[in-house]
Amino acid sequence: MLVSLVAFGCSAQNKPWGIRMAETIMKTYPDSIVVKAMGEVTAAKSKRPAVWNYEYGVLLTSFKQLREQTGNKEYYTYAKKIIDHFIKADGSIRTYDITEFNIDHITPGRTVLWLYKETKEEKYKKAADLLHEQLVWQPRTREGGYWHKLRYPHQMWLDGLYMGETFAAEYAATFNDKKKFDDIANQFIVMEKYARDPKTGLLYHAWDESKLQRWANPTTGLAPNFWGRGMGWYGMALVDVLDYFPSDHPKRKELIAILQRFATAVKNIQDPASGCWYQVLDQGSREGNYLEASASAMFTYALAKGVRMNYLDKNFSSVAKKGFEGMVKNFIETDDQGLIHLTKVVSVGGLGGNPYRDGSYAYYLSEPLRTDDLKGVGPFIQASIEVELLK
Repeated sequence: MLVSLVAFGCSAQNKPWGIRMAETIMKTYPDSIVVKAMGEVTAAKSKRPAVWNYEYGVLLTSFKQLREQTGNKEYYTYAKKIIDHFIKADGSIRTYDITEFNIDHITPGRTVLWLYKETKEEKYKKAADLLHEQLVWQPRTREGGYWHKLRYPHQMWLDGLYMGETFAAEYAATFNDKKKFDDIANQFIVMEKYARDPKTGLLYHAWDESKLQRWANPTTGLAPNFWGRGMGWYGMALVDVLDYFPSDHPKRKELIAILQRFATAVKNIQDPASGCWYQVLDQGSREGNYLEASASAMFTYALAKGVRMNYLDKNFSSVAKKGFEGMVKNFIETDDQGLIHLTKVVSVGGLGGNPYRDGSYAYYLSEPLRTDDLKGVGPFIQASIEVELLK
């Protein structure tokens, strides 16, 4: 089914907001894009992007959805050009190092699978196999949850569910590996088991099984705060993984139940005035906190898609629509060329490392904001598509 060209929150150009956002990216970076440290995006000076990076995966997943909904091949062509900078003829991936066991590096594999399905070229199959091999050997907690990175031992982060499991589910469905879905379900179950706050239903950013990190609660191992985009990654992961989960799998209903609990918590924490969500979710009235674009886009996408796919009650439709209206009002700016820009995307949010990130309220407010950061742009495009489909 193709999205109509009558946009939700219709613009003067009479195009959906997601299409306009994609046009901004393609016109700003006509050859390719480079993702630098701290989430800064800039035009490439050479014809080769710098490093294999999860932000490409987030953006190009939205381009795949635009291709499917509009029939416009330019989204596929743009995605292929970027990925082809990395995938060599033998299927190896330039700048990718499997031994880092960095789960973020799995994310662009979704676009690799897309290209393989379209072209049947063996190099894409080999590249997807290589990324899947990382998941086979990824270090795990005692209950089987993936460590976020080798250099972050014993830690599960909410981010990792999107980074790894969306690819894992599509890979398993593509190559008919039904046994893999048991492990995929377990990742979500373990994460919710340890990270969910029973009072609010919100999920803490991360859990350290060893309880040795300075940011970890010495009793629970949990990070001290509810980070908006962290929960956003988790919600997007749920609705995307369910696209590939076998209808008769015994854990499918459990994943839907997790999504329903997630959606209720997100609904309860939505800012009633703006329709958006805060950087630190449960502290909207605290000095310094602010409405953040990427989390708002991710929640809007997850709720709208959850309703469309009948995982969530129809009353969540109004929550999603209010969220999208709030994004357009609070985060979208238009330049003198008529291109739109997404503002107020926090550049990054992490724990540990050097300099050490302690997960405090002050830490989450210290990270800089970016405009047109891909971690916000991709989810904004996807949210636009899903809200349009709710009509």
